[in-house]
Amino acid sequence: MFRKLKLKPMISILLGVYLAGAALLTAFQEKLIFHPEPLTADYALKYDIPFEEMNIRINEKETLSAVLFKAAAPKGIVLYFHGNARNVSKYGHKARQITDRGYDVLMMDYPTFGKSTGKLTEQAIYTNALHMYEVARKFFPPDSIILYGRSLGSGVAAQLAAIRDCKRLVLEAPYFSMTDMARRFMPIYPYKYMLEFKFPTDEYLPKVTAPVVIIHGTDDHTVPMESGKKLEKLFKKGDRFISIPGADHTNLDRYPDYLKALDIALR
Repeated sequence: MFRKLKLKPMISILLGVYLAGAALLTAFQEKLIFHPEPLTADYALKYDIPFEEMNIRINEKETLSAVLFKAAAPKGIVLYFHGNARNVSKYGHKARQITDRGYDVLMMDYPTFGKSTGKLTEQAIYTNALHMYEVARKFFPPDSIILYGRSLGSGVAAQLAAIRDCKRLVLEAPYFSMTDMARRFMPIYPYKYMLEFKFPTDEYLPKVTAPVVIIHGTDDHTVPMESGKKLEKLFKKGDRFISIPGADHTNLDRYPDYLKALDIALR
C-alpha cells in the first residue's frame, strides 16, 4: 500500500515532464527545424559565375527571392531546393557543380531565408517552389527541367515532382519524412499529430513519374542513410540509389564518387 502511494506522485511528475516536453517541441518546432539567415533587401550577392537575382512579388506583403545561375550553353535547368539553414548566398559552390555540367540553376530561398519574406509554412514553401517551376517553364520544356532537393529541400523537390512533369528528380541526403526524422530524435511522442511541418517525401515519391536518383553518404549523421534507403523501397523501375562510401551530410563534395554521381544525375 505504501509503495502504491509513493508511485502516484512519481507518475504525476513523469506525466508532467512528458507533457511539458511535448508542449515545448510543438511550440519550438520551427526553430528546431529551420535555421535561416535573413538578408537586407539591398544586400549585394556575389558569385564567381554569371547570375541574375530575382525578386518575385507574391502579394502585397510577401516577396520570393531567388538566383538564376547561368551555364555557358545550357541544355536545361535545375531547380535546386537547399537545406534548412542559411540562404542562397552560401550555395554558389553547389551551383558551380551544376553549371559546369551544362545546366542553368534556379535556386530560391524559403520564407524568412535571405531576402524572401512571408510566413514560414510548409504550404508556402510548396507554393513558392511551384512559382520557381513556372519561371523555369518560360525558358525550358519539362523534359529539360531537373528538380533537385538537398536535405530539407528533398521533400520540397519530391512534392513538386509529384504534381509537375520533369526530366528527373534528384534527392541528395533525403529523409523519409519529417515525422520519421523526429522519431529518430525522440521516439516517445506522437509526432504525426504534433508536427506542423511534415514534408512526407514517402507520400510524394510514389506519385513521381520521372526517373529518380538518390545520392546519400554512408556515414551521414544528420539524415542517416537508412532514411534514404527506406525511400528506395518506393522506387519504380529505372530509379537509382547511389551511396557515397564514407561521406557525411556536409562533406559529400570531398568524395570523387559524389562527383561521379552528379555526372549520372545531371546527364
